[in-house]
Amino acid sequence: MASHQDVPKTCKVIMAETIAKGLLAEVKDTLKSIQQGTEGKPTLVAFLANGDPAAVKYAEWSKKTCEENGFHFDLRQVEKEALEGEIMAANEDNNVDGIIVYYPIFPGNPVHDKYIQETVSLAKDVEGLCHKHISNMYYNVRYLDPPQNLKKSILPCTPLAVVKILEYLQIYNSILPHGNRLFGKTITVINRSEVNGRPLAALLANDGATVYSVDLTGVQVFTRGQGIRQPRHQVQEKEGWTLEQCVPISDVIIGGVPSENYKVPIELVRDGAVCINFSSYRNFDGAAVKEKASIYVPSVGKVTIAVLLRNLVRLIANRPPVQSATESTLKAKSEAFVEG
Repeated sequence: MASHQDVPKTCKVIMAETIAKGLLAEVKDTLKSIQQGTEGKPTLVAFLANGDPAAVKYAEWSKKTCEENGFHFDLRQVEKEALEGEIMAANEDNNVDGIIVYYPIFPGNPVHDKYIQETVSLAKDVEGLCHKHISNMYYNVRYLDPPQNLKKSILPCTPLAVVKILEYLQIYNSILPHGNRLFGKTITVINRSEVNGRPLAALLANDGATVYSVDLTGVQVFTRGQGIRQPRHQVQEKEGWTLEQCVPISDVIIGGVPSENYKVPIELVRDGAVCINFSSYRNFDGAAVKEKASIYVPSVGKVTIAVLLRNLVRLIANRPPVQSATESTLKAKSEAFVEG
């Protein structure tokens, strides 16, 4: 009879770095295939105008990952009053391939932050925050140029990182066609911010899942209707619902609450659920969640940075080809990240 020590642990902890490695290899290979020999390292410009220590840390990670994978990372710390002009100058600079801005810049004034998001050129918006990208995401439109469908729309980095994690964990059913691969899955997302939580719920529902979106204002359910018949997600209020109704019926629980004091009630998590934390704080008690979950991903940061570079390469692939572009380069551009 096997001893207690021989019994395998039921919970597998997956680190973001493990998932990011595969994505970064794909990014490097794709970049090599779409660039001409005369083109130099792509440049990502990051604007920091808020002095946020978390943003500084994220910038440091981004710089390290960029340099390790053949990209140039240019961090520009500017006064918030000068930010708009600096972004517009970067929009016009042919040496700048992508732009990222660290938010919030104007706390308590989200309208001003939204204005700054729209200042970034669509062709350089590596975060997918311009209106066209956001609109495409919510309406489940995957290209910027239908019906040619050669330029792929950019998706927000953190929500897309969670999608890539779920693909890695094989929560997506690869037998089903793209867009339906979460059919039959029930997911709870705890956070409905406009930057992360709501886009994530929309992306997952657009791929076929039933998604319970939980926030301070209550619970909404995102679905594509009975039997995923709708072309894009629909949203309904779930009056009277709380975490107590959502979490126990969920295959996947995703925490994104920006507070070090918040913890997902482990007693609500069903045995064998998958738990993913995308907050900069730990929304799950590590020891407790391992007693219930089958898979636990404690952070997504390094996957988010890999997706940032993936989006940058996608922007480069979307650009009109140079006159000297070879047939193989043109083919590679059209096929870059063809599976989303």
